[in-house]
Amino acid sequence: MPLLFNLCQTIDRCLSAVSVALGKGVAWLTAVMALTTTYIVISRALFNTGSVATQDSVTYMHALILMCAAAYTMRCDGHVRVDIFYRRYSPVQKAWLDALGTLLLLLPFCVFTIMVSWNYVKAAWAIHEGSVDAGGIPGVFLLKSLIPLNAALLALQGLAELARRLVVLTYVNEHELDEHE
Repeated sequence: MPLLFNLCQTIDRCLSAVSVALGKGVAWLTAVMALTTTYIVISRALFNTGSVATQDSVTYMHALILMCAAAYTMRCDGHVRVDIFYRRYSPVQKAWLDALGTLLLLLPFCVFTIMVSWNYVKAAWAIHEGSVDAGGIPGVFLLKSLIPLNAALLALQGLAELARRLVVLTYVNEHELDEHE
């Protein structure tokens, strides 16, 4: 049991480190995005000028924040959960439910998303797809690449969450065995 316990903790720590680093890294874009939006509004209102590329940059930053910080949100347990029943569950029941949800829902969804988006992203890369607007950012292919990246990051964090739930289950089971002996 201690080997599984230690292995699960190591997996959780390593995989979660990726989510935390990326999530905290893109969090700074929120301030940049707010300042850029303020600049766009002021330049339009006061000077009647604007830039399509600047407007596009807000969309790019927003996409980066959402797609790259989703796994970090999962790590911090910040996702929306309807916990009508969940809050009353014991730690073991929660661990089982979370583990099954990860195995049966999250990981298959991530694999499906990668499979479905792959050709879409590949086609965008083949033509180096750019903005449809004149003067826009010519990197739509990069933006579309965030779709499978998001799914991969969620899958990695899902594996970390699964490892964390296994720690709870092995720890509780190990202590239950000690009490019964």
